[in-house]
Amino acid sequence: MTNDLQLAADLAPLNVSPARNPAAVYLASLAEGSRRTMRGALEAIVELVAPEFDASSFPWPALRYEHAQAIRSRLAAKYAPATANKALCALRGVLRESWRLGYLDADSFQRAADLKPVRGERLPAGRMLQAGEVRALFASCASDGTAGASLDAVVLSLLLGCGLRRDEAVGLELRDYDRAAGEMRVDGKGGKQRLLPIVNGTAKALEAWLEVRGSHPGALLCPVNRGGAVQIRALTAQALYARLASRAERAGVAEFSPHDLRRTFVSSLLDNGADVSAVQRLAGHANVATTMRYDRRGEQAKRRAAELLHVPFVAFR
Repeated sequence: MTNDLQLAADLAPLNVSPARNPAAVYLASLAEGSRRTMRGALEAIVELVAPEFDASSFPWPALRYEHAQAIRSRLAAKYAPATANKALCALRGVLRESWRLGYLDADSFQRAADLKPVRGERLPAGRMLQAGEVRALFASCASDGTAGASLDAVVLSLLLGCGLRRDEAVGLELRDYDRAAGEMRVDGKGGKQRLLPIVNGTAKALEAWLEVRGSHPGALLCPVNRGGAVQIRALTAQALYARLASRAERAGVAEFSPHDLRRTFVSSLLDNGADVSAVQRLAGHANVATTMRYDRRGEQAKRRAAELLHVPFVAFR
């Protein structure tokens, strides 16, 4: 692989401090959730080019136009367009920091970063939960009746009823909830804050959880130990994921991700006639096009249309 990219002579490990490492500087400029995603994208690039390195030691400043184009070709061959373009975005970011740190001149940076997006379209990721699945999840929480079940119920309510991202949910603090106004302040991606109405079942689930959690300041969503005691510290994003996976298994619901609940939030609002610009603001998206990518109603509409056609199959005798 290395020889294909003509990097063999240049691939000495980048041995500099984090303050001078273009990958570290680029990742440090991102929000926590994006940082994790883009670090994975950079590692995917390194795996394609020189798996003996990692993102921190890979000599990013050695990349030139021909290397970047070869990387783009390999990403396009291995990954779906959205994944490949995410990796290209990360690559451009590291090249930009290499230029800013003085490792690349302006011309070399502009040539290497001049990468066309990978074209193509794949089926949308994730899924929308059906109404029966949502009912089963909440029924499972109600039948357990434990402190842990109350935590699961409020997590489900916030992700389904407010469309929160996983990192946004675990980042909530008690002070973010204005009980009198029925509003939650959320710190979103890119340092953007938004106010979300807490209504209907979400408000009831939150009040039930607060009776269990208590009024201690600190994280809103907290771990519950085996004895049912609440520990006033933030639930981790991975722990939230694990709790939902366990709850799905208990409820007999097919596997889903926390982000599928966000997709369900967007799709359900649009299906019930909500204005798309209002849904965009509730979801914290920068533009409507992003919101529409979360819409999973199209697959259901296709299924309803297909079911209108009668195929007169008769079983063989």
